[in-house]
Amino acid sequence: MRIRRTLLAVPAAAALLLATPTAALADESVHVKLLELNNSGASGNATLTATSGGDLRISIRSTGLVPNSPHAQHLHGSTTGMDFHCPDMSADTNGNGYVSTEEGMPAYGDIFVSLTTKGDTSKASGLAVDRMPTADPEGNLRYDRTIAGADLPPGTIEHLKDLHIVEHGVDANDNDKYDLAGLGESTLAKSAGLSGIPEEATDPALCGMVSGAAAGSVPVGGVATGDGSTRDEATVWYGAGGLALLAALGIVVVTRRRSYVLNRVQR
Repeated sequence: MRIRRTLLAVPAAAALLLATPTAALADESVHVKLLELNNSGASGNATLTATSGGDLRISIRSTGLVPNSPHAQHLHGSTTGMDFHCPDMSADTNGNGYVSTEEGMPAYGDIFVSLTTKGDTSKASGLAVDRMPTADPEGNLRYDRTIAGADLPPGTIEHLKDLHIVEHGVDANDNDKYDLAGLGESTLAKSAGLSGIPEEATDPALCGMVSGAAAGSVPVGGVATGDGSTRDEATVWYGAGGLALLAALGIVVVTRRRSYVLNRVQR
């Protein structure tokens, strides 16, 4: 009777583990350390969370940015396994002392998602400075938004570890604002048909990679960007741990059954 009760307990335990919704529905996050580009003096941290419903929740906290100014920000990278990373100053090919967006793009890739405060989040909104977050008078920036899965490019959630964040906006002439006197007119904006936008507004100030968040493709090269990303593993127990528990229960059953048979034979 004791053996029968043990045998019945195994499928019951399996059913309990497999029926637990947390295993399939838990949110998963990557945490990103944002480091300065172009000697901006800025720094920050970000968290990207793939929700159980397939949406993407973004939280960014940055300091040391140009005060009272909008800062364009994006997810850059690729879902095709290409080696994109944050650039270093060697990307400054024109020698003006600043890595422009065009100079940095071969390293960190094209815009994947525009992190606007509202409305469209596609590449088309990459320069929508009227919908980008604005730093406060102390240069602090706080950004929180959840983007619906239907509005994300295909593969965003599956390849979240291969994407990274770039925040733009520098102050080349230290006057706490964007102006043409700093670096002139933005060649990026001009190529998009927008005139009068300072280069300071479009040059990158911060970059943070989310590579290394999980096993898989880990981009190489580029500057050290912290790469201290971590991933929430709340569901692992139900996966590997759950299977280990089932295996352990199976071993117990087999051991007890063998013991029972041996005792019967010896008798």
